[in-house]
Amino acid sequence: MKKTPFFSKVFMGAAVLSLSLGTVSCKDDKNDPAEVAEEQNEEKFDDNEAKEDDSEYLVMAAEVDMKEIELGKLAQQKATNADVKAYGQMMVTEHQKASDKTKELAQKMNVSLPMALTEKGQEAYDDLNDETGMDFDKKYIDMMVDGHEKTIDKMEDASENANSEEVRMWAANMLPTLRQHLDRAKQLKEQMDNNNM
Repeated sequence: MKKTPFFSKVFMGAAVLSLSLGTVSCKDDKNDPAEVAEEQNEEKFDDNEAKEDDSEYLVMAAEVDMKEIELGKLAQQKATNADVKAYGQMMVTEHQKASDKTKELAQKMNVSLPMALTEKGQEAYDDLNDETGMDFDKKYIDMMVDGHEKTIDKMEDASENANSEEVRMWAANMLPTLRQHLDRAKQLKEQMDNNNM
């Protein structure tokens, strides 16, 4: 009689342990498109640290462009404010152009880029997709302000500190458009905040 509970406890313990190990291994699994690209670049530029460092800027930019394009498409479908819809359209068009330039430079430098939306990008998309109406519009524009501020910081860093002259120039050329996107997002945020008061 005592055997059954003991073995069931052992079995349950093993099940819990294997589940928790499964969770850990999933997190360590390098299936995220950005991580896959970074690993490929590490292998390629194993003996060239300068090139490996520069490749990280291109991976970051490709990641951002994909996220902005997908969020922009979502804004075109779900935004209630016409200006927010138009902003979403601008994000799709302009980040597609930026993506093409990044791909061109990456090809030239033999840098691997993420081929799909990253886990972070997918999370942002899912979070935004949960919202509707004015809540959607506000969340989208908040994301655009925050996202563009971070991207500008990284691109400024690339324009000054990248090892390759080409990468510095590429980043410097991206900055004016990114700053315009940020300014426009801030204007829209202000308009929406004022309309609520």
